[in-house]
Amino acid sequence: MRRFLGSLRGQLVLLIIGALVLAQAISLWLFVDERGLAVRAALGSEAAGRAANVARLIEEAPLELQPSILRAADSPLVRFDVTSQPTVDHLQHVDGGSIEARMRALLGPEDNRPIRVELHEAEGTLMPMSHINADGTNMHLQMVPGGLLTLEMTVSVGLQDGRWLNVDTRFNRPPLQWPLVSTLSFGITAALLLVAAIWFLLSRLTGPLRRVASAAESFGRGEAPGTLPAMGPREVRDLTVAFNDMQDRLTRHIADRTKVLAALGHDLRSPLTALRVHAEIVDDEDIRASMISSIEEMQDMVERTLAFARGMATSEEVQTVDIRAFLEKLQQDMHGGFEIGDVGQIHARLRPNAMRRALRNLIVNAQRYGSGATVSARGGTETVAIEILDSGPGIPDADMERVFEPFFRLEKSRSRNTGGTGLGLSIARTIARAHGGDVRLENRPEGGLIAALVLPRKDSDQS
Repeated sequence: MRRFLGSLRGQLVLLIIGALVLAQAISLWLFVDERGLAVRAALGSEAAGRAANVARLIEEAPLELQPSILRAADSPLVRFDVTSQPTVDHLQHVDGGSIEARMRALLGPEDNRPIRVELHEAEGTLMPMSHINADGTNMHLQMVPGGLLTLEMTVSVGLQDGRWLNVDTRFNRPPLQWPLVSTLSFGITAALLLVAAIWFLLSRLTGPLRRVASAAESFGRGEAPGTLPAMGPREVRDLTVAFNDMQDRLTRHIADRTKVLAALGHDLRSPLTALRVHAEIVDDEDIRASMISSIEEMQDMVERTLAFARGMATSEEVQTVDIRAFLEKLQQDMHGGFEIGDVGQIHARLRPNAMRRALRNLIVNAQRYGSGATVSARGGTETVAIEILDSGPGIPDADMERVFEPFFRLEKSRSRNTGGTGLGLSIARTIARAHGGDVRLENRPEGGLIAALVLPRKDSDQS
């Protein structure tokens, strides 16, 4: 689950779903509020129309019939009363004047009688008016559900004889009708359709991105992933094309550089051979020996340069190998030139011949400068480290990185037997980095040096 949430697809799915849920919540809130306003307006308009009709009927009926008209107009939630003073004692309308406008439209445009309206929310259960008896109250409470918002409205309408018709009414805002089963089925169906559509669209985006990431990882390890197909949206296709172009340019650059080094080393052989022939005919023995020694050193440097160029090549196929078996085979080839320490059941993907050359260079350095070598290996979740330990003097911290420079030697003598050519560590690091790894050096606290050849473990068989 954590891996899904950390991916681009998971985050985009959550972002889109979250945005839609928020938008639906806001829309629902606005819908409920608009619905409440509409209900209040409808109920208020009904009460206003009823009050206008009763006012007109009171004015037209004889005085002795007016009490009967008021009783007939009463209901459990509406009460009509005629008094000398208005119940509403202010002129400001809480509802913005909509109820007054409704009543004046019913009474006629020429009617200019005073109309006052008071509307507010009430707390508690919707109770009937006080003029209803106990039986009517109980029946009303059984029929009306509780827990709803109660609104109270009072309208005072001026009559032609100077009296006031006061109308008190109460009503509930009806609850939002949202059946649970229908809501769940709608939500689940919409969510499934939405996720399926988003998943399809994101697959067109994340699929090519994963292929580019995998190809970049393989190319960093020296493998040749080949040309990737341009798929998906335009931006992703542009990224794929750019990666293919970059891969081609880097491959050509490395190949050209390797060819130049190989050609240079090959072309130097002929003049060195000629110099060797001329040196042999020098009469002075000391001068002849010195010249031959220098020429042989140059020839050895040329061979090392060719080996360095071969170490940069990446044409060898990558294989998954067992590290212990690989080290045991190398130990046999070197005639027991090192000891194998702690090596578990570790597998890694590498180019066997190139890796054998890199390890041989590190082991030879340990034998030459560190009085023997012990090779061990340990595997982590992401890397495999092959460590070569020796008991020599180590390397000064200031020179820890300089020793990887081509032809750099800590041993300053010109002897090939003691100083070498200074290309062994360069070749080892070049090969390791061509695998997507590296070579790291560290002085041991008890004395000696650790040369760790680190390889990436991704796409390797782990056990």
